[in-house]
Amino acid sequence: MNRMRLWVSAAIIAFIILVAFALSVPHTRDVKVDVELQLETENIPSVVLRDSFKKGVHTISGSIEAPNACTSVNASATLVGDVSSKESILVIISMPSDSGVCLQAPTRTSFQTTISAPANLPISVMVNGSLASTTSL
Repeated sequence: MNRMRLWVSAAIIAFIILVAFALSVPHTRDVKVDVELQLETENIPSVVLRDSFKKGVHTISGSIEAPNACTSVNASATLVGDVSSKESILVIISMPSDSGVCLQAPTRTSFQTTISAPANLPISVMVNGSLASTTSL
């Protein structure tokens, strides 16, 4: 008779533990993700730039924090303004959204571009059409 009480007690305790576990674990249907809100609050990543000037050519290299390691980064540079007004260099970086399966961990990605321009021009950066904050090395 004592063995029967022991098995019944063990079954009741196991049932209570399983029910408590099932109630404490969050379910995917309970978590609501608002994709539009995520896109609106997405910040433009900061860009780290290094400009080296030699024989009339600027070699602009740097890095940017991409959303994941699968994101490709393309950079190009153009001269903005004319000789009579203030000229500057505009670096245009495009990071198309990745539609494949990839670990969503931010990753530093490098880029490089060159342009023929006069020395000591200010550099501004646009990422996917938006002005980005820059840090120079």
